[in-house]
Amino acid sequence: MYPLKIFSPATALWGGLLCLYFFLPARCRAVAEAASGPFEVQAAALAEREIDKLVFDQLKRLHLQPANLCSDAVFVRRVYLDVIGTLPSATEANEFLLSRDPNKRRALIDRLLEREEFADYWAMKWCDLLRVKAEFPINLWPNAAQAYHRWIRTAIKENKPYDQFVRELLTSSGSNFRVPPVNFYRAMQNREPPGIAQTVALTFMGMRAEKWPAERLAGLAGFFSKTGFKSTAEWKEEIVFFDPAATNAATEAVFPDEKKALLPADRDPREIFADWLIDRNNPWFTRNIANRVWSWLLGRGIIHEPDDIRADNPPSHPKLLAHLEVELESARYDLKHLYRLILNSKTYQLSSIPRGDDPQVAANFAAYPLRRLEAEVLIDALNQITRTTEKYSSAIPEPFTFIPENQRSIALPDGSITSPFLELFGRSPRDTGLESERNTRITAAQRLHLLNSGHVLRKIGQSRLVEYQTASKKTPREMAAGIYLGILSRFPTEEEVKTLEAYVQSGKASGREAIVDLAWALINSPEFLYRH
Repeated sequence: MYPLKIFSPATALWGGLLCLYFFLPARCRAVAEAASGPFEVQAAALAEREIDKLVFDQLKRLHLQPANLCSDAVFVRRVYLDVIGTLPSATEANEFLLSRDPNKRRALIDRLLEREEFADYWAMKWCDLLRVKAEFPINLWPNAAQAYHRWIRTAIKENKPYDQFVRELLTSSGSNFRVPPVNFYRAMQNREPPGIAQTVALTFMGMRAEKWPAERLAGLAGFFSKTGFKSTAEWKEEIVFFDPAATNAATEAVFPDEKKALLPADRDPREIFADWLIDRNNPWFTRNIANRVWSWLLGRGIIHEPDDIRADNPPSHPKLLAHLEVELESARYDLKHLYRLILNSKTYQLSSIPRGDDPQVAANFAAYPLRRLEAEVLIDALNQITRTTEKYSSAIPEPFTFIPENQRSIALPDGSITSPFLELFGRSPRDTGLESERNTRITAAQRLHLLNSGHVLRKIGQSRLVEYQTASKKTPREMAAGIYLGILSRFPTEEEVKTLEAYVQSGKASGREAIVDLAWALINSPEFLYRH
């Protein structure tokens, strides 16, 4: 019944209004001014912080106008998704929207950075880069994958300084079951010195070393020529260690800045490289992570792509990137300090509705970019709205991969644990550590699944949100407010309320069926599927 009703005139109108906002050409945007009301504040953004001064000065030079500031409704949804990968509940959204505190955005950012979901969500991102996966082609095995994930999540929760985090990954030795960070070396498809060098350069310098001249790659590989791997009697356990007697071990190596390093026979060369890498004079280390964090929060790196740093791919805003580097170094590699700087900036809080159709808007951060939700975030949002759960599976049988019924996707410890939904919506396979492995482009198959699948239909039909709105004698206006807050984190516009009232009064659907149709339409709208 419900799949047919999503094409009813009322539902088509809801979807049409939402699509109008996201995809209308700039020259026709004035026609949709009413639809843009909930999404932005009709006031220009003022440069109050150094980040904004640097961004807005460049926009001025390019004769580009920054977008207006986003509305509170857009901000609360955006910052929840960007910081903890989780939708605000209807209660959380309502409290934020009704608050009169002039500093409520800053206060919310601080609260979110301390939430448990912050560690879950950012551990997911780091597990993509570090290839935390039990099965082919990484083959860590569940014991190691879960230990590795736990170590990464704990480091994020405790806000371990980033330079310390990286040094432990580069220099640890021991069992991959008992010393989690040694899995950095285990989770590589190519564990020969050149292969290790390529992974290290990609992960911590943002450079694709496979494109380097052979002698430059060989120089970096020298630091890993005494890294040994030894199996034990425990299946899939492996010891990573410093092997001074390694055959063909290099006696010297060359740093990426072309300085030679002597490798003493009694010292692990990985330590020598790690000391060089995290030194403040290193031109790549801080730049790489500052650029990645900006890319994660703003949808595009100052150097684009964020893992393709090279001399002929310069930053779009050199002074901005330098500013972020100085701030991070001054804060002793406290990444939360960098998150706060960016999240509190007006640049981050711009509307996603650009003021003009110049193609330079995206590259110069003149508006917040539209981005489809990651697969894990999307299924968690659906489950949160409908109060349902998801079934996950792995190639490895229980009890090694027992998944609790209330497991959230962003907290899955192992890339081998998956579901048909995660696969369909482009979850990262965690094979290479490249950012581009994750696919957030919308496809026809994804649209059909959300529109017509029994999987989503059952979730909406069983939704406690729907039941709560229809259990008592609420007016269509009250029901609309509850559904919009729960799904889109905002109150409905007057036009949207009237649409629902007209649909209910038409007699084409009962009160409950009309609310199910409304929930279905909103879940299929670009406003729900995209960060905006």
